[in-house]
Amino acid sequence: MKLLIDIADDKAAGFIEMIKSYAKVKATPISTPDVETLDEIKKIKKAFNDAGRIKSGKLKARPIEDLLNEL
Repeated sequence: MKLLIDIADDKAAGFIEMIKSYAKVKATPISTPDVETLDEIKKIKKAFNDAGRIKSGKLKARPIEDLLNEL
């Protein structure tokens, strides 16, 4: 399992050391651009899931005219 945890910079070093003390846990810090990329991937995944739910009738779609009127 992978887990993303947001921790204040001044507390991160101690938390990582604590996590690394567990034999079966691997902790690797990621940079801010990597986190932003993960957030974008989550949004894209949600959009694909929503599209599938719309196609199967589980979610109602908005008319394109409503979307264009917002622009």
